[in-house]
Amino acid sequence: MNAAQSIGAVWLGVVGCALSAHAQTAMVRDPLDRFSESVQALSARVAPSVVQISVTRFSPQTDSGDGRTGVVFGRQLSLGSGVIIDPAGYIVTNAHVVADAQRIRVTLLGQRDAGKSKPDETINRALAQPFAPAVDAMLVGVFKEMDVALIKIPGKGLPALPFADYQKLRQGQVVFAFGSREGLSNSVSMGVVSSVARQPEADSPFIYIQTDASINPGDSGGPLVNTAGEVVGLDTFILTQSGGSEGIGFAIPSPMIEFVAGQLRKYGHVHRQLIGVGVQTLTPTLAAALNLPGRTNGVIISDVKPKGPAEAAGVKLNDIAVTIDGRPVANLPMFTTALLMHPGGTPVKLELLRGGDTVTVDVQGEQESHGSDGMAGLIDPEKNRIPRLGIIGLGIDKDTAAMFPDLRGAYGVVVAAKSPGATTIPTSLEVGDVIHEINGSVVEGVEGLRAAIDKMKPGDAVALFVERDAKLLYISFEVQ
Repeated sequence: MNAAQSIGAVWLGVVGCALSAHAQTAMVRDPLDRFSESVQALSARVAPSVVQISVTRFSPQTDSGDGRTGVVFGRQLSLGSGVIIDPAGYIVTNAHVVADAQRIRVTLLGQRDAGKSKPDETINRALAQPFAPAVDAMLVGVFKEMDVALIKIPGKGLPALPFADYQKLRQGQVVFAFGSREGLSNSVSMGVVSSVARQPEADSPFIYIQTDASINPGDSGGPLVNTAGEVVGLDTFILTQSGGSEGIGFAIPSPMIEFVAGQLRKYGHVHRQLIGVGVQTLTPTLAAALNLPGRTNGVIISDVKPKGPAEAAGVKLNDIAVTIDGRPVANLPMFTTALLMHPGGTPVKLELLRGGDTVTVDVQGEQESHGSDGMAGLIDPEKNRIPRLGIIGLGIDKDTAAMFPDLRGAYGVVVAAKSPGATTIPTSLEVGDVIHEINGSVVEGVEGLRAAIDKMKPGDAVALFVERDAKLLYISFEVQ
């Protein structure tokens, strides 16, 4: 081999080594590239189902700083998130996102012209993210205890996300939080499940999914999804000292969202079994102080309502709940959740530890009554809407009076839902209120109430005579 051949051989060897190193690098990068592409595909699939919610409400304005003590109320705009769970336009979010709303507006991602863009236009399309025009939403119902609300927008065939199987959720599982953090819509962050069932406080009645996926103000009501694009939870709150994400975020588990949303859609509220007990977490300290043998944790009966279902069944103060409907009770959320989801019409079976004995009782619970049950099928959202009051009303007549047997006056209009809009007059009306009179005149159905309020001019004083929770009261305001 001559010198030239030797140099050529060395050069080919160097090139071969370089190519081999490049191939090895490619092999190392490929899994990361595939993972990145999977995340991109997931984001593209989930994002159209995540909405931005803007809420207008009246609230006290901040102090002027000049020492004056007058309180001024003004309009306040806040932003949150939500997720479409039904193609017909049903959206679940947090109750605190829509609390005291005078107007609820929803913004969806717009539809791109799929298949018409060239590959080199990808970046431009990402920079020019299209959004659909904001639409007014109707408040279907709220379950404040769990911080869940259901709203609805007009539409059909909307991109809805399915719920995940919570039983398959594992600590360390990769999850993604979608929302509108700090008002920046269509945002996503990635993390893992830090805990599948976290109880933030000893007497907290519900558990949450804890995650280190970044959750910030504005993300409330957005979905926490798994790698299949299924909703595992609803982003709800964070623990923070800075005000921003510190990697300790909490989401309501999917089965609770699905259950509550179904109840709100059907009834406008959540049906609950009332058994007449108060419960608390049994801690080792409390067990030692009360000298309770045999158990140092669990759930203790701290209150028994006189003449209530539990007392009638034989439940006693300081009993310790061992099981409910055959399910072990290790903490307060397990007791609360089992009772919440217990089917109506059947007794609640409690296994109790009393001293050194185990006692089993069947408690025939009372269904929490709501006069508005069954209204959903009688309402036409457009025909029954009273825009200036921001409500959907149902007239009480001989056909509907049977739904409200305990009314003090079987006439008027019941507030079936809130439907805030741009022209809504701020009032303190609540779902379930029955409006009997307006300015001393009897309310005769939805059309009568709508006509009466539409005649009012800015500055006119209005007094609605309302029945709420079996009590009569006036709600007064000025027309704006």
